[in-house]
Amino acid sequence: MRRIRQPGPLPAVGSLLNEAGYLGLQERFPRALVVQAIREQLARERQAGPSGDEERLSAVGALLADWAAPRLRPVINGTGVVLHTNLGRAPLSRAAADAAAEIAAGYSNLELDLETGRRGDRSALVEDLLRRLTGAEAALVVNNNAAAVLLALTALGARREVVVSRGQQVEIGGSFRMPDVMRLSGARMVEVGTTNRTRAADYEAAVGPRTAALLRVHTSNFRVTGFTETPPLDELARVAQRHGILLLDDLGSGALEPIFDEPTVAESLASADLTTFSGDKLLGGPQAGIALGKSATVARLVKHPLARAVRVDKMTLAALEVTLRERLLGRPSPVASMLSATPAELRRRAGFLMVRLEEHGVESSLVEAESAFGGGSLPGRGLPTILLALDGRASRLAAALRRGAPPVLARVEGDRCCIDLRTVLPGEDDALQEAIEAAVLASRDR
Repeated sequence: MRRIRQPGPLPAVGSLLNEAGYLGLQERFPRALVVQAIREQLARERQAGPSGDEERLSAVGALLADWAAPRLRPVINGTGVVLHTNLGRAPLSRAAADAAAEIAAGYSNLELDLETGRRGDRSALVEDLLRRLTGAEAALVVNNNAAAVLLALTALGARREVVVSRGQQVEIGGSFRMPDVMRLSGARMVEVGTTNRTRAADYEAAVGPRTAALLRVHTSNFRVTGFTETPPLDELARVAQRHGILLLDDLGSGALEPIFDEPTVAESLASADLTTFSGDKLLGGPQAGIALGKSATVARLVKHPLARAVRVDKMTLAALEVTLRERLLGRPSPVASMLSATPAELRRRAGFLMVRLEEHGVESSLVEAESAFGGGSLPGRGLPTILLALDGRASRLAAALRRGAPPVLARVEGDRCCIDLRTVLPGEDDALQEAIEAAVLASRDR
């Protein structure tokens, strides 16, 4: 009977480093990193038992490759969710992305007035564009809308009362709750009305000598229907004016043009002293929080120490500037192009991809469905779309697509794995086709 040779005792790290295979790894990775990988592999072998020489070398190489692999990777969004928070919300235009890369790669006049040579204000770089686009008196950009709201409440309402409807005690992704933001700001929240009905008279009755502001929070990630009532913003403005207090409006999505019944930035500015919204939602820019309003109100935010903690970086400003300039010149953002795509256009695009896949033995069909806005924008509203439904086991196909190169995020409708071309960017169709073919093959092999 043939005896199987058992692996010998674990070798020393130093001896492995001098072997040919590990010397090869040191040509691709720093020696110290190779040492870490060897030690980690040997520690595993102490628990599970020694490995053979080839198996050990392969495991060390795999560890190094995994450590050096990028974690943040481009993906193809086939879900039909335009502002997909898990996928980074709004994709930037090529010009905006190029501007961010150019500014990141060198020095810039981030806080330098080139005319006078004196220190400048980074927010001033985009303030004129924001004022021209919205009609606001003044503007401030911070790192996201949650930061803009926190800064506003801290600068304008700390140690005083802020009145808000019970129906607007929202929670956004990551358990970020408006009552918690209020508490962090130092403002005391005064709730009025009920979950489904709040009137202007409720706000009026709650105003007292310690009241700093009324706050409207747009319920951008849910919709209450039925027996409901919410006072229009101009009524709240009249209450605030009668008592000499501020009206703050957390607008959320930041629609510059009318879309469904979403309140617009212009409508908000017509009544509120301060309006805040996200740069990476309906505006279609980078992650940012934009605060617009009366000059005196915005100035209080600018001067507050917290403004420095939440200030925006140079790459974001570069991308936001291009996004705003393109909007000013009437050039649609990638988000705007996705939202305006018609079912007929999507049917032609999906149909062409279906024919190409069929030529390579991949069966699919077209299904009518709806795309979603996502990102806490326009909940309950959908856009008619056409899905490319792939034949095969949905869960296996979706997993194979997600683990592919490039990763593709699909949606499952019923028992079909589907791709919504609305959110597949121009120029990604060829890569998508190859990814689908590879995923179908992988799912068949399992």
